[in-house]
Amino acid sequence: MPTPTLRPPLPVAVLGAGNMGSGIAQACAQAGFAVRVRDVEAPLLVKGRERVDGMLQGAIQRKKLTPTQKDDILGRIAFTTSLEEAVRGAGVVIEAVFEEMTVKRAVFQELAPLVGPDVVVATNTSSLSVTELGRGFPHPGRFAGLHFFYPAAINKLVEIIAGAETDPGTTAELERFCFLLRKIPITTADRAGFCVNRYFVPYLNEAARLLEEGVASAATIEEVGRETMGATLGPFELMNVTGIPIAHHSQTSLYQAFGPAYAPSKRLEEQFRAGTPWDWKSTAVEPERKGVVRSRFLGLTIGIATQLVEEGVASAEATDRGAVVGLRRRWGPFAQLNQVGVADALALVEAYARPWGGDFPVATSLRRRAASGETHWPLQFVRVERKGPVVWVLLDRPEVLNSLNSDLLVQVEQTFARLEKEGGVRAVVLAGSSPVFAAGADIAEMEKKSLAEGIEFGFIGQRVAEQVERFPAPVIALVEGYALGGGLELALAADFIVAAEKSQLGLPEVTVGIHPGMGGASRLTRIIGRARTKYLVYTGVPVSAEEAYRLGFVVKVVPAGTARDETQALAELIASRAPLGVRWVKQVIDRGMDAPLASALHLEGESAGHTFGTSDRTEGMRAFLERRKPRFEGK
Repeated sequence: MPTPTLRPPLPVAVLGAGNMGSGIAQACAQAGFAVRVRDVEAPLLVKGRERVDGMLQGAIQRKKLTPTQKDDILGRIAFTTSLEEAVRGAGVVIEAVFEEMTVKRAVFQELAPLVGPDVVVATNTSSLSVTELGRGFPHPGRFAGLHFFYPAAINKLVEIIAGAETDPGTTAELERFCFLLRKIPITTADRAGFCVNRYFVPYLNEAARLLEEGVASAATIEEVGRETMGATLGPFELMNVTGIPIAHHSQTSLYQAFGPAYAPSKRLEEQFRAGTPWDWKSTAVEPERKGVVRSRFLGLTIGIATQLVEEGVASAEATDRGAVVGLRRRWGPFAQLNQVGVADALALVEAYARPWGGDFPVATSLRRRAASGETHWPLQFVRVERKGPVVWVLLDRPEVLNSLNSDLLVQVEQTFARLEKEGGVRAVVLAGSSPVFAAGADIAEMEKKSLAEGIEFGFIGQRVAEQVERFPAPVIALVEGYALGGGLELALAADFIVAAEKSQLGLPEVTVGIHPGMGGASRLTRIIGRARTKYLVYTGVPVSAEEAYRLGFVVKVVPAGTARDETQALAELIASRAPLGVRWVKQVIDRGMDAPLASALHLEGESAGHTFGTSDRTEGMRAFLERRKPRFEGK
C-alpha cells in the first residue's frame, strides 16, 4: 500500500496532553494541521490547553506571533477524552503518554482496532524500543518512533526511529512531516539511547564520575563542560534544569543495554536519592585541572559517537546535527574530533577506554583512519536521491539553513562531476534537504577569512556555479524558504528557478560589508537587466517568490506544501523528452546568448540538423505517426 502523504490540513491525533503532548500539538497546529488532543481525564486536557495558551502568549510577548495568529493556532486544536473521536480521519497518530513500556503498550492495544493501514502511528519515546512497542500492532510498516526534544514546541530536533518492521516509505514521509513542522529530523536505528542520548546522557554521568573520583571541583567540571561543548549550560546545571531523575533513569537504561562502562556513578545515585539539585556554584574553578576534565569529556563523547556510527545507529552528520540542534551545542562530536585531528582523537578515546578493558570498545573505523594517516573524519553535506530519470542534489546542512561553507561547495562540484561521468541523468533538481534552499554563505567561516582567502572563496564559488551551469542535462533549482547571497548565486547557475510561495530571494551581501562574488550579479544582470540587478544588490533587500517571478528570474511559483511534488513532475516531464534534443538545445541557448545573432542562428540550425541523425529522432517521429508515447534512449 502506498505511504500516506502527511500535509495540512490533514488531521493529526496526539495522545497525551502532558508537557510533551501539548508541545507536539502546538507544533502541528502552528504548521497548519488540524490537531485533536486526547487524554483520559478532562482536567488533564484543561492543563494541556493552558500549557499551549501560555507558550503562545509567550511568543506574542517575544513578538514572534500576533494575537490573531495565536487564536488561529488554538482554533486548530481540539481536546477530547474520546480516543475514537481523536483518531477519526487522522493521517498520523502521535502517542505521547508516560515513558513506561506497559502504559504505552496499553494505548496501542486500545488504538489498534481504530486505525487502518493508511494511518501512520508514531510513538514519542526517548528510550524505549520502538520494535518492542510496535510488536503485535496490526500495521507494523506504518509504526515508527518520533522522539521530539523538550520543549517540543520550540526545540527543532526530532529523532525518527525505524523499528524492525517499519517501512522505509514511512520514515521518509515522517521526515517530510517534520520539515513541515519546521523541525530538523535525524534518522536513527532502534538502539538504546537512539543517537543523541547515547552520548549526551553518559556525558552527564561522566561529570558526576569526575566529581566522585575527586578529579576536579564541580565548578571546574561545569566550566569545562560549557567550554568543551560550546554550550550555555554545563552538565550540573543541565541536570538541575532538566531533572536529575531523568539523567539517572536514562543512564540506567544505557547501562542495561551496554554494560559496566555505562553504569550510573555512585555520585549520581546519591544525588538522585537525595532529591536535591547540584550545588556547583559554591566551589571554585581550578584552572590546572581543566585539561584532564576536557580530555575525559572528549574521549567519552568521541568514543561513543564513533562507535554508534560504526554500529549503523546514525550517520556522523546526524550525530553532529543532534548535538547542535537538539542540545544547542556549538559543536557536535565529529566536529570536535576534527578540531583535535584523528590521531589525537584516537589517543583520547584509547585513554578513556583503557580502565574499562573491553567494556568500552574503540571503533575500528577510528583506528583505521588513524593508521592510514587521515587527519579528519569526512562529513557529507550533499545528499543525492534518485527518482527514476530525475536526480535530486540536496544541500544538507539544515541546522544552519544550508549555509554554504567551503566543504559544501566542493561537494556540490564533486557531485555534479560524478553525475556527469555516470551518465543516464535526464534532469537534476538542486534543492535543500529541508524546506530551505540556502540562506547564504556561512558567515562563521567567512568572518575568519583573510583577503586572499576571501578572493579564493569567491573563485571556488564561481567554479562550482560553472559546474552546475555546464551540466549536460537540465538543472532546476527549487527554492524553498530562503535563497540568499551565495544561495541565490548558486541557484542562478541552474537552467531556471522554481520557487515555493512565500520564499525569499535576494543578494544581501552589502549588509555584511561585501558584495556578490560567485557570479550572482553577473548572471542576474543577464536575466533581468542592469538597473533591476543594481537595485537588488545595492539595497540588499530580498524579494518574495512572487516578485522574483514578476522580475523574471523565477519561472514558476508553486504552493509551498506541494513544491517538491510539482517540481518532480516538471523534471519528469523534461526527462521524458528526447535527451539529446534537450541537451543540445541547452548548449545552443547558453552559447548563443552572448554571440551575434547570425552566429547564434547558425549554431541553432546546425545543431537541429544533427538531431536528424539520431535514433531518438526516428523513434520520436515514428511514435507521433503511430499515436503512441516515444521511448527515447538518448542515442
